[in-house]
Amino acid sequence: MNGLNGLVLSEGITFHAPSITEFFPAAILFEGTPFEMNRIMIIRMIMVILLVVIFWLGTRKMTLVPGRFQGVIEMGLDLVRVNIAEDLLGKKDGRRFLPILTTIFFLVLFLNITGIVPGFNIAGSSVIGIPLVLAVVSYFTFIYAGLKKHPGAFLKNSLFPSGVPKAFYLVVTPIELLSTFVLRPVTLTLRLLMNMIVGHLLLVLLFSATHFFVLGIGQWYGYVGGAGTLAFGIAFSLFEILVAVLQAYVFTLLTAVYLQLALAEEH
Repeated sequence: MNGLNGLVLSEGITFHAPSITEFFPAAILFEGTPFEMNRIMIIRMIMVILLVVIFWLGTRKMTLVPGRFQGVIEMGLDLVRVNIAEDLLGKKDGRRFLPILTTIFFLVLFLNITGIVPGFNIAGSSVIGIPLVLAVVSYFTFIYAGLKKHPGAFLKNSLFPSGVPKAFYLVVTPIELLSTFVLRPVTLTLRLLMNMIVGHLLLVLLFSATHFFVLGIGQWYGYVGGAGTLAFGIAFSLFEILVAVLQAYVFTLLTAVYLQLALAEEH
């Protein structure tokens, strides 16, 4: 054994188990300054620029009969508009909050998908900064929507729901405060963050094991083990694509659900 993380064979090939330190890479640019950038920050910037360029190219010369590229852009936009915004919030409020819902969906999607992009190999959303910022944006949008629609009743009805005997407010109000105004941004953050972390660690484990079995062991049983871990690695890479899309959809959907609750007439 080479410490706790590595197993070394006589040929010198080392198996390194995935570590949480992979999510805190060394600085590459501007080290020691407020603008310090590591590999994950650079990945985030690349994907944000790519996202802006794709939508700019896809929407700058829109035609009545869309081409393939414009058609793909419109399909993505319609996914958010029809299946999330208008379905949950109605046409009026759906269009009102469509820009923020669309931004959240595609930003999360593009940052998630880098976890299986060769050369990147880690999701831009696998460090807490992006999930936390988006959860805070979602949270304050929910608060803004409720106060704007029901300025005098939103907080009161959220913390003191009607139909509850007054004596029970001693129990109900702290629970509502915790679930509505504390746990929502926390769960939004952790759901996205944990899925990306686990996915990365699993893929690193499988492909590191493949490298170790094939080059470290080098016998027939090593090749068999390497073929197995490689097959699982490819399968889980495809699964991670599904997870990347699903987590973007769930994050956006939950934001829309919170907006729907804030705008509900019972407030």
